[in-house]
Amino acid sequence: MNAAPAAGTGSCLIPLNGRAGELTSVLIHPAGGGLGACLGLAAMLSRRGTVHGLRASGLRPGEEPDRTVEALTARYLPLIEALPDRPGLLAGWSLGGILAWELAVRLAATGPPPAVLLIDSVAVPSPGQRIARTDLHAAVLSELAGEPDPAVRERALRTADAHLSAAAGYLARSVHLGPALLITCAGEERAGQVEHWSRHCPGLRAGEIPGGHFDVFTGENLVLIRRHLDDFLSGRT
Repeated sequence: MNAAPAAGTGSCLIPLNGRAGELTSVLIHPAGGGLGACLGLAAMLSRRGTVHGLRASGLRPGEEPDRTVEALTARYLPLIEALPDRPGLLAGWSLGGILAWELAVRLAATGPPPAVLLIDSVAVPSPGQRIARTDLHAAVLSELAGEPDPAVRERALRTADAHLSAAAGYLARSVHLGPALLITCAGEERAGQVEHWSRHCPGLRAGEIPGGHFDVFTGENLVLIRRHLDDFLSGRT
C-alpha cells in the first residue's frame, strides 16, 4: 500500500500527470502514505485531465507522520487550494477516501463541492472493518520489496501505524452536498458502509467489486472500478 516518494520530492503534493483535460483530480494516499498501489487509478483519472497525488508526511528523513484525520486534512487543504485549477474530483482508497471526503467538505466552503471517489472507505469503523496491523505492514513491505535501506522501511511502517490510529479515531460527521461514488468490496460489511456514508451525502452512488480490502486493484477489479468511475463521471465533467 505504500511507495516512497521519488528522490528530491519535498512536497506532499506530487504531479502525476500534466495532461490538459476537462477534469482536474487529486488522488490521496491510503494508510501507509504512498501512492504506489494507486497508480492504476491515477492512470484512469489521467485520461480526463491533470492528476496530482498526495503522499504522506513521514516517509522522508526528518518528517513526522500525522496521527489524526484532522491533522492530515489541515496539512493537505492549503496544498490543494494553491493548485492553479480547482479540482473537480478528490479520490482515495481506504484512509485516502476518508481524507478525500473531509477535504471536499472544506473546499465546498469556498466554491462548488468537488466530486468524491471513495474506494472501500468506512465512515464508522467496526471490528470487522478495521484493517489488521499485520496485514497493513505486509502490504507496505510488499510495496517496498527490493528497497535496500532499512530506514525507508522503518519510516513507512511508522507512518502506517500513525494512519491506523487516524482511521480508528474517525467518525464521519460532515455532510457532503456534492456527488460521491463509494466502491466497496463485496461482503457482509458492505451494507453498513453504504448506509453510513449515505447518511452524510444525499447524492451518494454505490458500486461493488469482489475480493477483500487489499485486492481492490488486482485482477479484473481495475476494469470494474473504471466502469463504475466512467459511469459516475459521465455528464459531470
